[in-house]
Amino acid sequence: MKTLTPFTVAAALLAAASLAQAESVTYAVEPMHTYVTFEARHFGTSTNRGRFDKKEGTITLDRAAKTGRADITIDTASISSGLALFDGHLRGDNFLRVKEFPTAKFTGDQFSFDGDKVSAVSGTLTLLGKTQPITLKATNFNCYDSPMFKREVCGGDFEASLQRSAYGMTYGLPGIPDTIRLVIQIEAVRQ
Repeated sequence: MKTLTPFTVAAALLAAASLAQAESVTYAVEPMHTYVTFEARHFGTSTNRGRFDKKEGTITLDRAAKTGRADITIDTASISSGLALFDGHLRGDNFLRVKEFPTAKFTGDQFSFDGDKVSAVSGTLTLLGKTQPITLKATNFNCYDSPMFKREVCGGDFEASLQRSAYGMTYGLPGIPDTIRLVIQIEAVRQ
């Protein structure tokens, strides 16, 4: 029978404490405070903006281990620019082809942290049947105890630029630029 030394006991206690502190928590995307928006220059003049009104997903976050996973699905037919005629054009064959590709999906599996706050999420965006790497940089991140949900809510503002041609969306190039600014404002409720 082995004798436990103080060093062995201390190492076991530290290992147990670190396991107890590392906690993976799942959050459900809260649709009232989550917006997926885009910005595109129009022939070098004004900026066209729009949003997707239907989105869902989950975020798994372990702030102690500094890891996480995001799975967000966007209903592409829910695009809204504020103008029905323009929305129809964006849903059609020149842009989102929503009949063929009814959803877009972001999967983030590499979380970067600044202290205990998420500073970026890297992963992939699948759009028009093509999957490309993308990194969403946080311009803001926080968690709070929600008086409405009586649970913890985490979220922030994230943004990235993407080349629409990488997804096969080439209509209007080069007059309508290739670079699209994607902005995601997200809040998710602890489950």
